[in-house]
Amino acid sequence: MEKINFDEQFASLSEYWQPQIIAEVNDTHVKAVKLKDEFIWHKHEEDEMFLVIKGTLTIKFRDRDIILEPGESLTIPKGVEHKPVADSEVHVLLIEPKGTVNTGDAESEWTYHPESH
Repeated sequence: MEKINFDEQFASLSEYWQPQIIAEVNDTHVKAVKLKDEFIWHKHEEDEMFLVIKGTLTIKFRDRDIILEPGESLTIPKGVEHKPVADSEVHVLLIEPKGTVNTGDAESEWTYHPESH
């Protein structure tokens, strides 16, 4: 058992869209990630929770946008296509099942496989 300092965790991240596992709870990973600019449209076979720590994150859906401010979260159900957008740097905690790939069903230059890191 070790405490986690979020400021230190985010300071250690050098790349955008590359989540790093910072905690494990049962079969769930808590990941810290820095976001900036637009990601890709994708969906997952599992639920995914975004918790904004710093900045403003827009999550686009095909029929609407949801804007998250610091201290706000959103759970995206499995199978729902979405596209995160960060106009400036945003710090986010992702809470999702172990093995979740950040780009879901879409492969891109941003695909990050947690098992290989």
